[in-house]
Amino acid sequence: SGKLRTSSAPVQSDAFIIAVPTPISPAPHPSPLIPHSDLSFVKVAATSIAPILRRDNLVVLESTSPPGTTEEVLVTILEKESGLKAGEDFYVAYCPERVLPGRILHEIVHNARIIGGIDSESAERAEKLYSSFVKGEIYITDARTAEMVKLAENTFRDLNIAFANELSRICHRLGVNVWEVIQLANRHPRVNILKPGPGVGGHCIAVDPWFIVEKAPQEARLIRTAREVNDSQPQYIFERIKELVGDIERPKIAVMGVAYKGNVGDTRESPALRIVDLLKKNGYEVSIYDPYVEGYESVEGVFDDADCIVLLTDHDLFRELSPTLISLSVRGKIVFDTKSLLDRERWESAGFEVETL
Repeated sequence: SGKLRTSSAPVQSDAFIIAVPTPISPAPHPSPLIPHSDLSFVKVAATSIAPILRRDNLVVLESTSPPGTTEEVLVTILEKESGLKAGEDFYVAYCPERVLPGRILHEIVHNARIIGGIDSESAERAEKLYSSFVKGEIYITDARTAEMVKLAENTFRDLNIAFANELSRICHRLGVNVWEVIQLANRHPRVNILKPGPGVGGHCIAVDPWFIVEKAPQEARLIRTAREVNDSQPQYIFERIKELVGDIERPKIAVMGVAYKGNVGDTRESPALRIVDLLKKNGYEVSIYDPYVEGYESVEGVFDDADCIVLLTDHDLFRELSPTLISLSVRGKIVFDTKSLLDRERWESAGFEVETL
């Protein structure tokens, strides 16, 4: 249509949408045990917009942020650097992005959106902007509530995953199949346990709960514990691998998948990479196959002389691999399927011992 243009620096516009990373900061927090947010990208974006900010402009922050960021960080910088007054000369809102990697364009249009203005006029102007392309429902609130909504969404999932991961450890100790437990428990109309796995990755669920802990460390005890459970899952997986390979000297581990989730190539905060790192640091030889991640797309030689195959990402393509052909290459016929993805019967028929969480 010719309406889309790109620029390496902000240009004068009617509206500015800030969607920049807000990672965990490498700098120490006042409490050394609490990771905290790095808002430097938000600050740089605000500083770059301020000189070209005009009256009646709208600025929207989409980046996941600790509650208060829109008003305390974004507005403060914009007012100081522009000489204008938020809510009078220009308008500011927070509208968290809610997109799934692999479905971004669809979800930008069809997902429901939360818009939180610093005042009612800011909220109304942001709603008008988003309603021009969003087909999902739009809900209006204040900026701080909108910030908390995004954190609550991802923290709820983190808590549920932590429960599933802890349940898997308990079931393993007690000799119970956790996958059957979850499947049957979820038959209850008010129960929805998520699946356990090798840990939690991505730029949202593995990060966002810490923003709540940062703001309310005394109150967020359950949230913090869930983060610690999920952050410790790669170490638990490593210990399970150690048990499986036993006393083999310098065992070779063939890893299936290093992306943080299935059917995408995103490795941000991937627990699989942490497991690979643990294996290498402890003297294991590691080969990796991930059809979605650059550098690991080829399966050639990955399973050669492997003592143990460890599946860490639930790519659908892994279901199509032939266990019979793989059995001709490996040295040890052990498969540790941390996602319960593979057809156990097929792999066992090919002579493999299949372990799950």
